[in-house]
Amino acid sequence: MEEEVKEKEEMKTTVEETKELPKKKKKEEKKEEKFCKEIEALKKESQEKDEKILRLSAEMQNMKRRSEEERAKLLKYDGEEVITKILTILDNFEHAIKMDDNDLTDEVSKFLSGFKMIYGNLVDMLKSMGVEEIECLHQSFDETRMNAVLVDNDETFDSDIVLDVLQKGYLYKDKVIRPAMVKVNKKESE
Repeated sequence: MEEEVKEKEEMKTTVEETKELPKKKKKEEKKEEKFCKEIEALKKESQEKDEKILRLSAEMQNMKRRSEEERAKLLKYDGEEVITKILTILDNFEHAIKMDDNDLTDEVSKFLSGFKMIYGNLVDMLKSMGVEEIECLHQSFDETRMNAVLVDNDETFDSDIVLDVLQKGYLYKDKVIRPAMVKVNKKESE
């Protein structure tokens, strides 16, 4: 009899387990579904973060490139301010050198030859630094390198030709640091 009772109890538990089996399956399926949704959400979040990291990385590279370009530009034109100040001194030397040697005393002539040497050294130094005079006399007027201060009418020249240079212009490497002040020809018929 004990065996029968045991058998009945086992059957009872088996029947109960069988009844609970679909419920357990549903719970497990719900858990699995919940995990799948969480995994998908985590995958999506991970993908968004990867994209954000790529964008930030690209932005950092662009910033680094721009910074290096700006630094190179600054270094390229380093000293421009000093050079523009020296150009004023160069102008003064040119005015002093234009004095006529014939009307000068021997002593003043010696000073003038000293000025010419200093002027030559100054011009050579500026050339070695990449400073060039803008050649414009009897050239076509170029508004990017010249400022037309005066206009004249000379029939021997075509229109828009520079007749006179009132103040020399200079380039520093490839940049105009001082435009030339010029007198430009304009024919009256135009």
